[in-house]
Amino acid sequence: MLKIYSIPPSLYSAKLRILLRHKGLEWNEVLPPGGYGSDEYKQIVPTGNIPALVDGSLLLADTEAIAEYLNEKYPDPPMLPSDLAQRAQARQLSRFHDTRLEPELRKLFAHVSPETQDPALNATQCAAINAKLVQIAAVLPARVSAFGSMLTLGDCGFPISQVWIDALAGALGMDIHWPNVFKDYLSALHEHVAVQTELADYRPKIADWVASKAAA
Repeated sequence: MLKIYSIPPSLYSAKLRILLRHKGLEWNEVLPPGGYGSDEYKQIVPTGNIPALVDGSLLLADTEAIAEYLNEKYPDPPMLPSDLAQRAQARQLSRFHDTRLEPELRKLFAHVSPETQDPALNATQCAAINAKLVQIAAVLPARVSAFGSMLTLGDCGFPISQVWIDALAGALGMDIHWPNVFKDYLSALHEHVAVQTELADYRPKIADWVASKAAA
């Protein structure tokens, strides 16, 4: 059985679980020994990354590498189109999420507590997140035209980031503007059982995490 090292609030672990659920795979999810970032965990996963996959003798600790590996090993249902150009589009969407949108959210994680909140940072990041949403919305019509209702590797991160954006916006008073095309895209993703199941499990965890930080 696949083993996944993870921690409950991990955004990238939730992104990976959508893939696992969509493909009907079984996995054993465990906490990193010694805790996230510990020397003990780095004896197993040298980079200390979360999530990490162990499949027999194979260890992978990069979410994109894990996703592509599992998609190739378990090709049904496919989560990348057969067309070369369309596969590149899906990968582009995933990279945008991981390298453009998620880092803007991550800058706020350490500033949810009242003791560390920074109104100037909140305003800066609110503007940055809104700008990224507009940028993504501009490429979504091409994505919908190319893939239709197919759930691809490029889609899995966005429902998870939506959970974080909503939670952070509520805690920090940020005014987030979701473009209509983005809202329609997310609504379509929510039709997939794997997305519904993951969000039902993940959303309360993030609400609890944000509430615990806000009350600290």
